[in-house]
Amino acid sequence: MNQQSRILVIDDDASIRRTLSMALEHAGYTVDTAESGKEAIKKSTENFYNLALIDIRLPDMEGTELLKALPETTPRMVKIILTGFPTLQNAVTSINKGIDGYLMKPVNSDELLRLIKEHLDKQKQEGQYGQDKLADFVETRLKELTSKELGDQKEQGTDN
Repeated sequence: MNQQSRILVIDDDASIRRTLSMALEHAGYTVDTAESGKEAIKKSTENFYNLALIDIRLPDMEGTELLKALPETTPRMVKIILTGFPTLQNAVTSINKGIDGYLMKPVNSDELLRLIKEHLDKQKQEGQYGQDKLADFVETRLKELTSKELGDQKEQGTDN
């Protein structure tokens, strides 16, 4: 899963972006970075990301605002807040806006990698479940249409 997974690191601190990028690339992930909310939105509309690591304080918006501004991907992009300024209000707001994880800086790299792997594994399972459900739907619908077509042919044959 790692080599297929794309992660967007959003942080205004260049050294944090670089450190996280190196750790994630070393773990086998494809990593892109953004230093502002606007840049993150632009990149995420142009590229597919499985997961976003979002700093709570960005130069142009709060990370909690960015949670809903990032476009959704399929399966849904996982969003994890990283903060050096943990507050109950930020945590509650993040939860209410659908955050998948909330970690305090300095981030323990083992904990971060475990959390990322856990969420990406779940995302992969949900994607497979969605594909299976779609295949079941198509198969069932095809049977329904075939049955209807056969029924229509029988009706036309009896009307003659």
